[in-house]
This record gives sequence, C-alpha cells and structure tokens, in this order.
Amino acid sequence: MTRNKLAIDIIRWGLVDYPSMYQKMHDFTNNRDDDTPDQIWLVEHPAIFTQGQAGKSEHILSAGTIPVFQADRGGQVTFHGPGQMIAYLMLDLRRRKLGVRQLVSIMEQAVVDTLAYYQISGYPKADAPGVYVDGKKIASLGLRVRRGCSFHGLALNVNMDLSPFHQINPCGYAGLEMTQTKDLAGPQHVDEAINTFLPVITGLLGAPLSEQDLGAAS
Repeated sequence: MTRNKLAIDIIRWGLVDYPSMYQKMHDFTNNRDDDTPDQIWLVEHPAIFTQGQAGKSEHILSAGTIPVFQADRGGQVTFHGPGQMIAYLMLDLRRRKLGVRQLVSIMEQAVVDTLAYYQISGYPKADAPGVYVDGKKIASLGLRVRRGCSFHGLALNVNMDLSPFHQINPCGYAGLEMTQTKDLAGPQHVDEAINTFLPVITGLLGAPLSEQDLGAAS
C-alpha cells in the first residue's frame, strides 16, 4: 500500500532531558529529505528554562538551581517541567503547503479545541502567541523553520509545578500568570491530554490519526 505523503508518525518519547531532545530535533531536520515522513514528537522535560532567539537575559529574574538553555526557536523565555505536554512538530511545510503563520494558527486552534473538549474556554491573542484562559497563559508556542521544515512546537501546562514561572517574565511579559488543565477540571495527566490533543492536531493538519500511530517510542 502506498503511504499517504501527508501522513504523520507519532512518537512518544516520555521524559527526556531538553538538550538531548534539542539535538535529536536538529539531527532529524538536518538529515531528512523529500521522502521523510512528517512526525509529531510528544515529550516531557525535567525542569529547565529555555531562552528563544528573541530572548533577553533580563527576563530571567532568578534562575536559582534550574538550568537555562539557549535555544534557536522563536520567542522569549519559558519554563519546561514534568507534567507539561510538549508537542514538537517535525513537518515539511512545503509538502503540506503551509506557511509559518498558518501553522501557528493550527497549533493554537488545536489547543483551543482540546480545551473545549473539557468545557474550558481557551483563546489565542493576536499580539502574544499562545493560548490563554481568563487572561492566564496555559500554552506557549515557539517554532523554527529550516529548509522549509518546522521543528520545536508547543507546550501545554497539564499538571506541573507552576512556581518556576515566577522566576521569569514568561514569554517576556512581566507578571503574566500561568494556569494548567489540572486546575480547570481538564486533563489531570499528560497522557490524557495527549490522547485528546493528537486526533485534533492531526485532523487540522489533514492527516487523520490511525491506530498504528498510537504506539509509544521504544
């Protein structure tokens, strides 16, 4: 059977340190060719602050014992930790006939639709990428595109320690409050969030999820 060129492979990595996953993203993107299937990587990271290309050091108020990693994604500083659902979108945008702005909109809509499944009213902001609930940020976005292919992606707060966000100006905004699905009667665990999110994001990307995509990474 001929594989649909718009099909997307799903890989669940589990808990992996950020520098290792950062290198894996670069290796995958650098080595892919026109026939490489698109992938979505689901992962959690141990506690770390990541600083985007536009990041300014003054937005890290007090890193304390949490490491800081300089990344090549868009955006400012954010925090990653266990209990946060991270989806890295390893997509050939030319093959999918998508622009970067379109992909950002799809990512935001996927989070909004995922939250709506739990009767949570999320919304994007035109001047501040991400998804918000009642003025508090619940999902952050940051992408990089190289040779027409995207990597990095989005982070949805599910059930995590939010206190490190107080050590930074999240996404460059002083005093921005964060929230998570656990506190809004939404998913209590990352796996639950993933299982709701996956069919939504793949559907919006024109690649309906198949049963074989649901396996975990070995």
